[in-house]
Amino acid sequence: MRIINHFIGATAYEGTSGHTQLVLNPSLGAPQAEVRLANRADVDHAIALAAEAQPAWAAFNPQKRIRVVMKWIQLINDNVEELARTLSLEHGKTFADAKGDISRGVDVLEFSLGAPHQLKGEYSSEVGTGIDTYSMRQPLGVVAGITPFNFPAMIPLWKAGPALTAGNSFVLKPSERDPSVPVRLAELFVEAGGPPNVFNVVHGGKEAVDAILQSEVIQAVGFVGSTPIAQYIYEQCAATGKRAQCFGGAKNHAIVLPDADIDATADAIVGAAFGSAGERCMALSVAVPVGQETADNLREAIIRKTRELTVGHSLDPNSDYGPLVTQESKDRVERMIGEGVAAGADLVIDGRELDMSNREFEGESLANGFFSGPSFFDHATPDMDIYRTEIFGPVLTMVRTETLEEATRLASDHEYGNGVAIFTQNGGAARDFAKNVQVGMVGVNVAIPVPIAYHTFGGWKASGFGDLNQHGPDSYRFYTKTKTVTSKWPDDSDAGPQFTMPVMN
Repeated sequence: MRIINHFIGATAYEGTSGHTQLVLNPSLGAPQAEVRLANRADVDHAIALAAEAQPAWAAFNPQKRIRVVMKWIQLINDNVEELARTLSLEHGKTFADAKGDISRGVDVLEFSLGAPHQLKGEYSSEVGTGIDTYSMRQPLGVVAGITPFNFPAMIPLWKAGPALTAGNSFVLKPSERDPSVPVRLAELFVEAGGPPNVFNVVHGGKEAVDAILQSEVIQAVGFVGSTPIAQYIYEQCAATGKRAQCFGGAKNHAIVLPDADIDATADAIVGAAFGSAGERCMALSVAVPVGQETADNLREAIIRKTRELTVGHSLDPNSDYGPLVTQESKDRVERMIGEGVAAGADLVIDGRELDMSNREFEGESLANGFFSGPSFFDHATPDMDIYRTEIFGPVLTMVRTETLEEATRLASDHEYGNGVAIFTQNGGAARDFAKNVQVGMVGVNVAIPVPIAYHTFGGWKASGFGDLNQHGPDSYRFYTKTKTVTSKWPDDSDAGPQFTMPVMN
């Protein structure tokens, strides 16, 4: 069976723990590889090498660093078919969706080519007689990324691009569920001319995470995952003086006004709810129609479009979406469907009825894959767990409202505040909604409002912990520290010691 090693010192590194974990093919429910898991000594080794390499990397001028990234982008694009196939087989998202995962990561690498501009400081002359003040942005040193299974290319690249081009060295701890692509990305960085040890990858669970959090060398941690872990990492970083940007769970609402194009809106909601089997932090998992007629029409359109979906092997070009990542994920999703029924919600479409026992792809049975069909609830209420909890699966819940104000309160009052979308032809209503809703990212007739790379990505409330967001200008603020210099050169006017606070007259 294939073994996936750590990537430390620009080469495969076995580590010293002796522990491994199976990497499954979710479409088949079968092992396809083993990944080595790091202990504290392995993580400390990666960090020590990164610390040793960082000063020389920071001494490169920014143009030289971005030339490495330019070549890195080229190599990723040259190898995108291989990367997407590997990603699809380990995660379970479709091949086309896997390509999108990689593409959105490359977007941030392309934004990072502007690092020389992002790293510019400020300058003020003659703030006092013969006195100038200027600032410079300098790298933090060694920084770390702890990234999730659901975007094994995009999120590591969102972290690594700004961190590396700012002059930091980077230690990545990706999900052990789909670890191959992060390792391959690090290999391609070295192939592009990145110095050894500047980008290291370690695999592992809580022991590896805690080794990063407790390291005195690591200066900042970027995390994406569940809210309880995001809060834990944020608190641990605060206790040890590290910077942290920690992004957690979500429950994203789709507000549908009576003037919306119902057919187009249903297309958008179905795609955003069930794409990637709902394993996205920006999935639209709650439909909130305004008015009973809107709700009835939207319900009919969603039922029609959902029944047309094809669930299958991740590499099957006919699949609209593939399996969940593990059997445990499938069991949790289907348990929550049962809880929704017990709470009194109307289960219009029951994805638990999906039967894959006689399905095959390229001669291999899909009977043991971690598939769950699309599920659709109507008449849910805000007190139900299926509304409050992030299900992270192919489950769409409808909560009916009578007014836009009521719908806005639903999204604003929910504990999560990652994304929200409004579907309408009324520009004034959309503008007011975008201004007033208490959610970090808003889409206007855009189902998944992930900002483009040169704007910033981040949720509010329990969806995000930390003051600075991912990508965009915030990423360079996060991965650098500002040094301010006040400068005066001696001249004939200097006369003896001064004992009062300097005043810039």
